[in-house]
Amino acid sequence: MFFSKRKGLVPIKIEIQKESIDNDLRYGLWNALHLFIWEKYDGDTYYVTFEKANLFWLFRKYWHNFFKLPIDNMPNNFRNVIERIRKYFFECEWYEVYDFIEFTAQNCPNSLKKDFIEFVNIVLEKELSAYRFVDEQLTDITDEQEIESIETAINSSNKFSGTNIHLKAALSFLTDRNKPDYRNSVKESISAVEALCVTLSGDPKATLGASLNSIEKSHSLHPAFKKALTSLYGYTSDSDGIRHALLDESTISYSDAKYMLVSCSAFINYVIGKISEN
Repeated sequence: MFFSKRKGLVPIKIEIQKESIDNDLRYGLWNALHLFIWEKYDGDTYYVTFEKANLFWLFRKYWHNFFKLPIDNMPNNFRNVIERIRKYFFECEWYEVYDFIEFTAQNCPNSLKKDFIEFVNIVLEKELSAYRFVDEQLTDITDEQEIESIETAINSSNKFSGTNIHLKAALSFLTDRNKPDYRNSVKESISAVEALCVTLSGDPKATLGASLNSIEKSHSLHPAFKKALTSLYGYTSDSDGIRHALLDESTISYSDAKYMLVSCSAFINYVIGKISEN
């Protein structure tokens, strides 16, 4: 995260790839094709010709149903077919890349589908794409309201430095393309809420529960919101903020960390809104 964003000098903008594809994402998706489709080609041997190879009908479907080109226009060997496909893939629009990936998943040999789809989803998550495969269809998994909630919480919490710092850290851990840390993202999200509640309660040693009781009285916090938050963070009992069962990194996924960040952001927005009303 740049200095200006860390210091709150410019608004935080979450850079999810929704209507674009950068080079890292495009290269990653091509590598998925290369590793899990092209490298599985079994033709061009003494016993298996190009026309009898496992990918021959996939290539024909590309030409007939995807590219909408004459079948006799398709090269008659594997290498030239891949060269044509590669040229298209690296020159086409972002949405056409997704079209091609989805078409491949739906039409490749059944034995290749599972591994291909799983690897594509790994690439999409790592490169912060707004889409994932659900079954064999690419689906939008990013809610604009969720993104707006996180951005609003960060940009409106500048006067609560502890909360602001924890929220930025949670977002940074969640969206780090090189080494995402979902466990620490969850911890920072929780810490952001705790920091806000403690600040508003005026007692730096107060627990989350005690802070909520204080806020409920001084800022008319709705009991239902207090109960929901208490239930959501019922496992935040140890010194690190999460129980030992959650301290194993492998148990916390991107979805878990995103859900916690969105939930904490929504609560922070609610509380800051209540304060501004008084």
